[in-house]
Amino acid sequence: KGTIHLFRKSQRSLVGKLTHEFRLVAADRRSWKILLFGAINLICIGFLLMWCSSTNSIALTAYTYLTIFDLFSLVTCLISYWVMMKKPSPIYSFGFERFEVLAVFASTVLAQLGALFILKESAERFLEQPEIHTGRLLVGTFVALFFNLFTMLSIKNKPFAYVSEAASTSWLQEHVADLSRSICGIIPGLSSIFLPRMNPFVLIDIAGALALCITYMLIEINNYFAVDTASAIAIALMTFGTMYPMSVYSGKVLLQTTPPHVIGQLDKLLREVSTLDGVLEVRNEHFWTLGFGTLAGSVHVRIRRDANEQMVLAHVTNRLYTLVSTLTVQIFKDDWIRPTLSSVPIANNILNLSDHHVIPMPSLKAAADNLNPVTSTPAKPSSPPPEFSFNTPGKNVSPVILLNTQTKPYGLGFNHGSAPYSSVLSQGLGIPGIGAAQGFRTGFANVPGRYGTNARGQPRP
Repeated sequence: KGTIHLFRKSQRSLVGKLTHEFRLVAADRRSWKILLFGAINLICIGFLLMWCSSTNSIALTAYTYLTIFDLFSLVTCLISYWVMMKKPSPIYSFGFERFEVLAVFASTVLAQLGALFILKESAERFLEQPEIHTGRLLVGTFVALFFNLFTMLSIKNKPFAYVSEAASTSWLQEHVADLSRSICGIIPGLSSIFLPRMNPFVLIDIAGALALCITYMLIEINNYFAVDTASAIAIALMTFGTMYPMSVYSGKVLLQTTPPHVIGQLDKLLREVSTLDGVLEVRNEHFWTLGFGTLAGSVHVRIRRDANEQMVLAHVTNRLYTLVSTLTVQIFKDDWIRPTLSSVPIANNILNLSDHHVIPMPSLKAAADNLNPVTSTPAKPSSPPPEFSFNTPGKNVSPVILLNTQTKPYGLGFNHGSAPYSSVLSQGLGIPGIGAAQGFRTGFANVPGRYGTNARGQPRP
C-alpha cells in the first residue's frame, strides 16, 4: 500500500498545461485578432483542399501549402505573445525566448518538407500526366493570394519579420532585386517599393499566383496539362529557396552560435575591458544568441590583488551591457604564488651515521675532472643545488644510502662522506704512498704500498 500525502499538489497533464497556457494568451486582447485570422485560415484551407481535389491540380496544391504556412506563422505569433507574458523561472533562467526561435525553425522546416513532397508527386506525374480541370483553378488562386497577402500585411509577426531581415537573401530575392534595379533606373519612383529588397513572403505569394495564372492560360488555350506539373515544381523550388535561409539562421540561434555581424563589436569591447584599471586578463569569454535580437554571454576577468572587485565588475558590466543584454561576469583575484622548495623528512634510522655510509652523487663532469688517485672520489665538494630546481634530470639527485654490515676495518677517525679539499691534503691522502696508505693495506691486501709499483715491488714498465 502506498503512502498517503495529505497536502500534495495534483500534477496537471500535458493537455491541462497547454489549456492553462492558452487561456493565459487568450486573456490578452491582442491575441483575439490572431485567433480570428487563424479561424478564417482554417476555413480557407478547407475550401482550397477541396478545389485542389476537384481540379486535380498539383500546382494549386503547392500554392495551398503556402496558406498552411500562414497558419504556422500565426501560431508563432501567439507563441511570441506568450513569451512576452512569461517571466524567467528556476528551470528556464534565461526566459522563454528560445520557444519562438524553435517555432520559426519548425515552421520553415515543415514548409520545406511540403515542398519536397510536391517535388516527389510532380516527378510521378511526369510519367503519367492526368487531365487538369480549370473550373475553379483561377478562383482558388485569387482566394489564396488575397488571404495570404491580407494576413501578412495585417498581422505584425515579430519573429518572422526579424528573421526575414536578418537571414541571408534567397535566390528569388536576388533575381527580383536585379530586375528591380533595372526598373527603378527607368522609373525612380518605384525604388521605395522594390528596393532594397522585397518581403520574401509577399514575393513568393505573388510569384506563385503568377505561375498559376500562366498555367490556367496555357491549359485553356492549348490543353497543355504538363505545365501544371512544371508550375508545381517552380512553386516548390521557390518555397524551398525562400525558407532555407530562415531555417539556417534560426538553427544557428538554437545552436548558440555567435552572430557574425557582432563579432567585430565584441572584440572591440573586450579590448577596452582588458585595458581597464586593475584588469590583468580576460578569458573564457563566450557569447551566443539567446533569442531574436537578444545576446547573452559569460566572461572571466582576472584582476590584481589590490583592485576593488565591485568597481571592476561595475566597469566591465557597463562596457559589455551596451551589446550583451544578459551577461554573467566572474571576477577573481590574481592567485600567483612563488613556488618553494619542499624538503623531504629523513627517517629515524638514517640519522645514525655510524652505521651507514652516505655517498653523495656529484655530476659526472665534476667527478671526471677531480678524481683523487688514491680514493677515486671527487676531491672537491660538489656545488650546492640551485635555488629553484623542479626535478630536472641530473640535478638535485638525492644521496644514496648504503647499509654498512661490516665492521670498520680501520680506525683512522676520518669523517665518512666527502671531505674538504684542504683536509684531504692535511691528512696526507693527496700524496701517494704517504699517510693513510698503510691503513688501506689492512683492509685491502692487493693495494700496492707505493705508487707506481706493482704488488711485488717491481716498477711498472
